Amino acid sequence: MDAYDHGLAADLEALMNMDSTRRRSLRWLLAGAATLPLMACGGGSVGTGTGSSSSGSSGTGSTGTATASCTVIPEETGGPYPGDGTNSNAGGIVNVLTQTGVVRSDIRSSFNGASGMAAGIALTIKLKIVNANNSCGAAGEFAVYLWHCDREGRYSLYSSGVTDQNYLRGVQGADANGELTFTTIFPGCYDGRMPHVHFEVYRSLAQSSSASNRIKTSQFTFPMATLNEVYATTGYSSSASNLSRISYTTDNVFSDGYSLQLGTMSGNLTDGYVVTLTVAVAA
Repeated sequence: MDAYDHGLAADLEALMNMDSTRRRSLRWLLAGAATLPLMACGGGSVGTGTGSSSSGSSGTGSTGTATASCTVIPEETGGPYPGDGTNSNAGGIVNVLTQTGVVRSDIRSSFNGASGMAAGIALTIKLKIVNANNSCGAAGEFAVYLWHCDREGRYSLYSSGVTDQNYLRGVQGADANGELTFTTIFPGCYDGRMPHVHFEVYRSLAQSSSASNRIKTSQFTFPMATLNEVYATTGYSSSASNLSRISYTTDNVFSDGYSLQLGTMSGNLTDGYVVTLTVAVAA
């Protein structure tokens, strides 16, 4: 598989399977709009943004579920490269959730016998899981499985050249405040998709060993100003080219709105970046 073959067509095929669900979610949201006050819980509280997004609407996605106090982050496709036991690569079923070492905060290196290391600009991901059914209060000790592509736009375990690696994948348990952190590299932009990070939310660390226990699957993205800054550096030249051909309005995931999925940025190229996002789930 070519490093960029996992673009629009693959993700669109996965997303098309969700069309009926997305239409139902939109109808529910519109039906309740007259009676339910909405307060977006998306966006982080740590750091100041390096810039605002410049392409497309940043309105709430049609799959966001309204509650009386905030909006649950939209359900999105896990894409064709989840590595959570729900699909296969050329060698068969791929499941890192049951592998020794997957529970970790630093996901830059491979684990469980693999030794590769992903190169790129340093990125810290800070998530806070909140309970939309409890006035957006802390959801407690939930867990998150997170994965994304490398600087070249490749997904470990699936893409040509990295099928023997499992880097940029990991599980973290949240603390009592619903907070957790991953240390990683800034993902690249492959052809046909805006840069993004995939994640699944579980009710506990113990339940995160099986994808059947996930209660939310979603994605988040980054402000355009940060993307342009990172992709101007050595190693991200193909990302800059791919980004120039896509926007939030044409992306097959974020085109219906991404305000709840847009991270808040701080940091710089020298010291690395921090992206913060509050994720509301119906706990």
